[in-house]
Amino acid sequence: MLTATGIYQQYGDRVLFDRVTFSIGTRDKVGLVGRNGAGKSTMLKIIAGDVNSDEGKVQRETGSTLGFLHQEMDLPSGNTVMEETLTAFAHIQEMEDRLEALNKEMEVRTDYTSDSYSEMLEEFTHLTEKFALVGGITMEAEAERVLKGLGFSQKDFNRQTTEFSGGWQMRIELAKMLLQRPDYLMLDEPTNHLDIESIIWLENWLSSYSGAVITISHDRQFLDNVTNRTLEIELGKVYDYKAGYSKYVELQAERREKAEAAYLNQQKVIADKERTINRFMAKATKTKMAQSMQKQLDKIERIELDETNTAVMNLRFPPAPRSGAITLLAKNVTKTYGKLNVLRGVDLKVDRGDRVAFVGQNGQGKTTLAKILIGKIPATAGEITLGHNVSVGYYAQNQSDALDGNKTLLETMEESSPPEMRTRLRGILGAFLFSGEDQDKKVMVLSGGERARLALACMLLRPFNLLVLDEPTNHLDMASKDMLKQALMDYDGTLLVVSHDREFLAGLTTRTIEFRDHQLYEHLGDVNAFLEKRQLQDMRSVELEKPKQNGASPNGTSAPVNPAPAPRRNLSNEERRALQKEVSTAERRIERLEKEIEKIHLEMSDPDFYDDSDRVEKTATRLKEKQTELETVMEEWEAASLDLGE
Repeated sequence: MLTATGIYQQYGDRVLFDRVTFSIGTRDKVGLVGRNGAGKSTMLKIIAGDVNSDEGKVQRETGSTLGFLHQEMDLPSGNTVMEETLTAFAHIQEMEDRLEALNKEMEVRTDYTSDSYSEMLEEFTHLTEKFALVGGITMEAEAERVLKGLGFSQKDFNRQTTEFSGGWQMRIELAKMLLQRPDYLMLDEPTNHLDIESIIWLENWLSSYSGAVITISHDRQFLDNVTNRTLEIELGKVYDYKAGYSKYVELQAERREKAEAAYLNQQKVIADKERTINRFMAKATKTKMAQSMQKQLDKIERIELDETNTAVMNLRFPPAPRSGAITLLAKNVTKTYGKLNVLRGVDLKVDRGDRVAFVGQNGQGKTTLAKILIGKIPATAGEITLGHNVSVGYYAQNQSDALDGNKTLLETMEESSPPEMRTRLRGILGAFLFSGEDQDKKVMVLSGGERARLALACMLLRPFNLLVLDEPTNHLDMASKDMLKQALMDYDGTLLVVSHDREFLAGLTTRTIEFRDHQLYEHLGDVNAFLEKRQLQDMRSVELEKPKQNGASPNGTSAPVNPAPAPRRNLSNEERRALQKEVSTAERRIERLEKEIEKIHLEMSDPDFYDDSDRVEKTATRLKEKQTELETVMEEWEAASLDLGE
């Protein structure tokens, strides 16, 4: 059991934690949630002992181990990916070195009957058994399994860690943490630099983890799939909910609603009693009774409503100036960095009003292509054409990190602002929850989420009709993400977003471009449609999939993106009616199949379902048949729609 007792932390005039107490069991899976700047990362640092609280203490059982994945970390140089990952097994490697030394000693010694030889043999036997028991024989295979789960390929294992970006180095650190299997595993935003497939792998790994997990994340689905308990930090207090994130949201609303009802009811009772007391006090015959009632009223334990932070940023994108029909066109784009080939002859066409998501493994070129399309970096080969009157708004993956920490918030806004907007800057900062003295703070004191909000505010100072966002939800709390998503739903320009956040992408886009093996593959629909298709075929690890010949996609379902479809022939009225009927029939079948699949998923979500192996096998077969049928109908609908010109 890990127990935090009376934790008090104050910075300046702000109380971050007001003598909070909570405990975490050895198998709890805890989501630590709260608004940006509430103190989530600070709480993890206090638990880990990296930060000393002003008051209170943290205790855990003697001999227990704790692992902490920070947002900031610095890998040592000089090691390959595999060498650095295997440092997680330092204690096992010490055993291996001792076994090797004992082996060499036994080769040269001949005093087989001596006591020292017997002791050496006994140590060797004991160490050999212990080495096998703690996984010494399989540690390299285990390291390989975890690295592949986090997105590394076999050829990456012998590359130097310094060859990888910060996001990939974070994955190496995460791999080490998972392999160490501490009793208390603490993860601060582990999904920020992971692609969708790696997040799904990590969810499965953590769900079956034998120790306690305490994680900060702004990915709703990740929290739902991993956690069974939620600790909410709000205005210096900690609220404990024995539920995952979605259920916590419901319970939080119920708690606040009940507290408010109890408060209002008590206020009514108090007001009624006070009126009666005042009336009785005016009569000499009832003064004694009134005094008695007043004493009873004074003894009532008054209900106080907890303070809540309900402030949300007011985000609205400026109206998009009208652009040409084609927003951008990329033909045969290739990008290499030395011997590393990132993109190989890819094509992409984006029309005015398109809403496109870039998804896929990190390192496959999503950010690279986004930057090439808007002229931030040059392509090695190929052509990029921006359409008529296209103006670009761009939010980089590290946009908030690029802010100058020595400038104030207002100075940062002034630096990005056109002259005509200068008088409105304080109002805009206020809309992004930076009011009063906050606007004169240095950027360096802001939390990651607060920096992200400031970077978004800077981006809104000029109008644009092509909005390119690269991982915009990193560091944003749930409320801020909701506001950003709603603002994007209302945005009337062309949208291109790079993200791994399924909840954020769901329903936001209508085209999903998958990056894989230096090529682009288009899936119609949002990220959920893409994931359903990929999960159907992910019978093996997605990292092991290889593209098929003749330009087919790895999963055999989507052809590479074509920049310009072949011209359609004119249809007769009869042909058009037939195609319209085909599209309508396919849409009805799709709706029916989706409902049937959802019903099967609901059946399989029952824990008792897996008690009957025969039922499991039959249901899995039925599910696969329905999913295959759905995929076929989707292809028929897609083909008919294209022929129809829709």
